[in-house]
Amino acid sequence: MSTFPTGRENFCYRHPDRQSFVLCQRCGRTICAECQTQAPVGVICPECMREQRASAPRVKSAAASRFSSVMRKDSGHPAVTYVIIALTLVVFVLQLLPLGVTDALLYAGVYSIPELGHFEPWRMLTVALVHSKSFILHVALNMYTLWIFGRMIEPMIGRWRFATLYIITAFGSSVGVLLLDNPLQPVVGASGAIFGLMGATLVIVHRLGGNMTGLLVLVGINLVIGFIPGTNIAWQAHLGGLITGALLGLVFVGTRKRRQQGLQKLGIAGVVVLLLVLTVVGTLLYV
Repeated sequence: MSTFPTGRENFCYRHPDRQSFVLCQRCGRTICAECQTQAPVGVICPECMREQRASAPRVKSAAASRFSSVMRKDSGHPAVTYVIIALTLVVFVLQLLPLGVTDALLYAGVYSIPELGHFEPWRMLTVALVHSKSFILHVALNMYTLWIFGRMIEPMIGRWRFATLYIITAFGSSVGVLLLDNPLQPVVGASGAIFGLMGATLVIVHRLGGNMTGLLVLVGINLVIGFIPGTNIAWQAHLGGLITGALLGLVFVGTRKRRQQGLQKLGIAGVVVLLLVLTVVGTLLYV
């Protein structure tokens, strides 16, 4: 009757008091039942298992893969538009909670006037993130319009220019409120920035020789609605955003060649300086 050898090589390398005759398929060391991990062929030891896991390629979830695909620069998707919509909707959900989000982010001219004791100029941008809590169609229509114009213009001018356009036109819409509205009247909504997208689109499409009839009708209807009594719409924000967007559209379409990138940045900076000057003028009206 044959017997197994009983040398030290027949004891688990991790548990020297446990005899075993099973070897790791990768390194050949003896391992007891507790240290064995089943492999496609045979078993492997804990150290080899760690090495195998460390070297194995990471597998993304379907959602992560989809997100990466959308966010790739060459994907053709209006990623910035999607991010703005998602951020705005998250803020809207937070508005529905008793956290004071709306009061913290809305804008009124008074927040741009240091002499009145409520100097919070960042609200000129954050106002584009908050909407009326009592009228869900407010945020729904704004995001739908943003989706339409974002898909149209973001692939045309690029992601960073689109993000710049949206932020600066939000600022321009607040400047319109400061100059033309009651400084104590609070406003909310992204419609000023969205009118900026409309203004930029009109200019770019016109300069490139496209058909503007449908765009003109859409912009005209939306602009006129703001002047109808009782609608409670801040036409001042719409007008400010529209003009700002048109100016940026002129900058983008007039400096679209690669060698004109420096000139384009100067043009964008010029629009921002103009808005800052108008902001100072607006504050002086109430001093």
